[in-house]
Amino acid sequence: MKIRADLRRKLLALSLFTISIMGAAGQTGVRAQSTDRPFGDVQVLATVPFPPGFPEGIAVNGNKVYVAGPARFGTAGEPPSKVFAYDTSSGILVDTFTIQGENLGQDHANSCIAFDGQGRLYVVNLQLGIVRIDLGSGQQEVYAPPIPNLLPCSTAPVNTACSPTFLDLPPLPNDIAFDEAGNLYLTDSFQATIWRIPPGGGQAAVWFQDSRLDTPFGPNGLRLDPAGTHVYFAVTADGVGPFGNFLGGKIYVLPLVASPTGADLQVFHQYSGEAPDGIAFGRSGKLYVALAAPFNSGISILRPDGTEEAQLHNASGSPIFPYDSPANIAFNKHGSLLLSNHAFATGVPSNFTVLDVFVDDKESPLVRPNLP
Repeated sequence: MKIRADLRRKLLALSLFTISIMGAAGQTGVRAQSTDRPFGDVQVLATVPFPPGFPEGIAVNGNKVYVAGPARFGTAGEPPSKVFAYDTSSGILVDTFTIQGENLGQDHANSCIAFDGQGRLYVVNLQLGIVRIDLGSGQQEVYAPPIPNLLPCSTAPVNTACSPTFLDLPPLPNDIAFDEAGNLYLTDSFQATIWRIPPGGGQAAVWFQDSRLDTPFGPNGLRLDPAGTHVYFAVTADGVGPFGNFLGGKIYVLPLVASPTGADLQVFHQYSGEAPDGIAFGRSGKLYVALAAPFNSGISILRPDGTEEAQLHNASGSPIFPYDSPANIAFNKHGSLLLSNHAFATGVPSNFTVLDVFVDDKESPLVRPNLP
């Protein structure tokens, strides 16, 4: 996303000023070594190089946290998309994986990521589909081709796949999660659709669609619940079609069945001034939600009954630091959330960070199936 140069300079100055103030207070900038951290303490674990910047996908494997980017449009002519690996304790960059086979003359991007039982990394790539990376050899392969562009159902030929949308927008593959059977679920933010990719890969098929997901920014963060019986996902903006409200998304829930229907779709939580993005379950059963609205960023913590327990935000007078549109969430093994700071609206390079936020909770283990 492009912003005016003068506005970028002002935001950068504000960000650097805030870093100096908060760093002097001992709250961020360098990770504190003390284990006696208060709830909500936030520190910068690592800064993602720019380019590519604009990190989104994040996942922990062993003692490393993997971060993918850039998750944005307007990348034609820029370097390839990448995945960075950082040590979860020190924040030191230990490895970089450059996506192979992108047409750099066209828009190219990475969004979210996941691991299988063999420790292979799956990356949602705008051009290529789902890319699988063997972290040991670095070998890459296309696990699933790109999802198709569906015509709106109002204009599509009879008996053909279509999208329940007002406008004919291109697909926007976003977040992924596995179930125990090895199916991979993929949100499509522009086509009001959740796709399912069979075990072993191949072409995605429509798993769920509904016109209620046709918003300015539809299905986004996605996770299975700890019991493995339901799929939870965020819709970042509310309202229908291009005329919706960008600030007021929902968390929805669906049963994990072969073919859910519109009658199965339930609202788990409704926001009124926030933009939910990535989500993750803790062992406590709480659902942690990244709030991505520019200048109103942070974390929402939802109880198992869908009520909100708390929100974590920037301090007064610091509108874009340390939280600057966080996109997705993982857990380390020491009670903290790790957030990819997307900074999509400000574009401030120093804000392309991985944040470590202490919440005194650990991950509800993600499904990592053994796959061919």
